[in-house]
Amino acid sequence: MKSNEDKIYQILHDTFGVDEFRPSQKEISLRALDGEHSLVLMPTGMGKSLCYQLPALIFEGLTIVISPLIALMKDQVDQLKKLGIEASFVNSSLGKGEREARYGNIKRGKYKILYVSPERFRKKGFLDVISHRKISLLALDEAHCVSQWGNDFRPDYSRIREFRNIIDNPVTMALTATATVNVQNDIIEKSGLPAEKIKIFNEGICRPNLSLEVFDVIDEEEKYNIILEQIAGCNGTVVVYFSLIKSIERFAEWLDIKKIRYSIYHGRLSPEKRKRIQREFMEMNKTLMLATNAFGMGIDKPDIRMIIHAEIPDSIESYYQEIGRGGRDGKSTRCILLYGQDDLAVQISFLQWKNPDVIFIRNVYTLLKKLGEHVNSYDYEDLQEKVVHKQRDDHRLQTVLNLFDMYGVTEGTIDAKNLKIVDEMPDELMEETFIRTKMDRDRQRLIDMVNYAKSSACRREAIYKYFGMGAKKCGNCDNCRVLEK
Repeated sequence: MKSNEDKIYQILHDTFGVDEFRPSQKEISLRALDGEHSLVLMPTGMGKSLCYQLPALIFEGLTIVISPLIALMKDQVDQLKKLGIEASFVNSSLGKGEREARYGNIKRGKYKILYVSPERFRKKGFLDVISHRKISLLALDEAHCVSQWGNDFRPDYSRIREFRNIIDNPVTMALTATATVNVQNDIIEKSGLPAEKIKIFNEGICRPNLSLEVFDVIDEEEKYNIILEQIAGCNGTVVVYFSLIKSIERFAEWLDIKKIRYSIYHGRLSPEKRKRIQREFMEMNKTLMLATNAFGMGIDKPDIRMIIHAEIPDSIESYYQEIGRGGRDGKSTRCILLYGQDDLAVQISFLQWKNPDVIFIRNVYTLLKKLGEHVNSYDYEDLQEKVVHKQRDDHRLQTVLNLFDMYGVTEGTIDAKNLKIVDEMPDELMEETFIRTKMDRDRQRLIDMVNYAKSSACRREAIYKYFGMGAKKCGNCDNCRVLEK
């Protein structure tokens, strides 16, 4: 009889076409097969998914992968199907007929790997279906969403202990690329498992091929000239991130004058246009992409040679996730941050938008309840005007709609014309202390990001310190190169 180690090597070669493991992948996979739990911290693009996909193909039962990234599930499942792996997903993007067809397949024992959003565990139909299957492994992707200390908190993720109980407490593997010490502790606590039963695999944060640099800029003109100078010297794909769509549009007009070709990606584009732009980006060998942080999910292009942040991000977590899209082929890639005081003012405005007060939250709920089904006769801009009164740069409404969705207060979206209230507001959203605490956390994250930009110490060392890890000076950032001279 083959050992588990022999089995995973054979699957690695025969199914995934790979002969060698990356650091910790083998140990994590074998630990799952031995019935042990893990928290996996691994840089973006270093193969976290393989850690649960390998044991999933050996386990007798079903592996459930909980993921907040609905837009990515289809891509992940399509990739597995190309490898001959039985996989599927269930989320709110499916129509009733397709969803019921997949529920029937699950009942009949089809699929080895099933991707679901955390909100699916609210649905009685889903719970009934999975009660017919033995769940061998629960993989929690983007596990930092469990924690209120994280920058992508999802309330349904905090119910992992409850989810585990529902599916008879299977082996659990939590995976993330970004987690401070507070977030790591929160993930373990929310899982409902004693800390001594979870082994933490920490493979670091930044890949060594990423060169980190910061440029101080005084005004927009200087910023544009620096970007142009840097991309002119780059023989490869470049992504330039902006915080605001109007900032992208101004820079695009400037590039038009210079007759420089580019693509644009942001959240206000239609879904069809976003898909087309993303597909073209993946197929082209050398291109310039101007984008907001809406661009990134599902981007696994190996040859991105430069990531430029034209405006300071809201946190080191966000910054790390975005630079992690560069250099996935292991080759040298420059990650440049342009820091200007005017851009900091934009992020301070974002802080206000992301943390609306209790009165505003209550007003939006009251409006939605009053409009009822007629809310779907409005587009987002019309609804925004009703609550912010012609202040078109005030985006608190989007924050509140996101909160209502995350807490199960509403279902559907304004864009899909199917938004409706399905539950009362939780007490948590009506507590001033909750709002104030979140504001304080977001403010501190921005301060940490500014301190990183202004630091004269090793950039990589600063990021590792932020995530509670030790690191030697990298020798591959602007500050290290200055010190070496």
